[in-house]
Amino acid sequence: MPKPTLSIIIPAKDEAPRLDVLLPKLVSIYPDAEIIVVDDGSSDNTRTLGDKHGIKIISHPYNMGNGAAVKTGARHARGELLVFMDADGQHRPEEIELLLAQIEVGHDMSIGARSRSGQASVGRFAANTIYNGLASWMVNRKVEDLTSGFRAVRAEKFREFLHLLPNGFSYPTTITISFFRAGYSVTYVPIEAQQRSGKSHIKVFRDGVRFLLIIFRIGTLYSPLKLFFPAALIHFALGVGYYMYTYITMERFTNMSALLITMSVFIFLIGLISEQITMLLFQKRGR
Repeated sequence: MPKPTLSIIIPAKDEAPRLDVLLPKLVSIYPDAEIIVVDDGSSDNTRTLGDKHGIKIISHPYNMGNGAAVKTGARHARGELLVFMDADGQHRPEEIELLLAQIEVGHDMSIGARSRSGQASVGRFAANTIYNGLASWMVNRKVEDLTSGFRAVRAEKFREFLHLLPNGFSYPTTITISFFRAGYSVTYVPIEAQQRSGKSHIKVFRDGVRFLLIIFRIGTLYSPLKLFFPAALIHFALGVGYYMYTYITMERFTNMSALLITMSVFIFLIGLISEQITMLLFQKRGR
């Protein structure tokens, strides 16, 4: 069978100096690949790099966000396999082959998992550890690096979830959980991310909260009972526990106990209805 065509997509904002180093390496290693740089409203000379390096440049008229740049690249890419990587020098072109090897053996998406030394800071490492643990619980699979932007994926399956991807920096979170919950094969490949050049565009608190909200949003979309059932159980346990306390101390069944137990029933029923809606969405997509 002919080898699948490859598109390498690089979202970039004001990363021209780093791209000047990265693009010649990519062209040398993958001369037959379609290389697309999505210029997300850069104020430097990113737009002029296309002719210089013989690659395709797509420019946004203004800064729309990393996720929006990824979606633009995916829509314009002609390859059957897509590779996404950052423009800041963190990802080594030589390691793309490691990701593609996992696709060739049957996986739908392979992700470069950074080691502790590859994390930008101790705080970022701690936050990613929490996100990875929470996402692993949501999808019942070990998530080794939820926020890695270095990945290879089958184009057809990636485009199924374009409408879910946010425009900000949390697109890796959304696409990873979506693939897991949809039953697609996802694997991780250990990589050594290099120290990024230039200043990061990610704001730890702002984007950290967004990552957390997106985990819950996608979890609610694909497996709502994972969230609603524990919440219902906690309310029920609090209600029964408070009833036992008031019965022992005052021999009374208080309004607070009734409220907590009633709330637990409501939360569970909402989760049950959400689960049914999720099943209908899956059936619609299957058709």
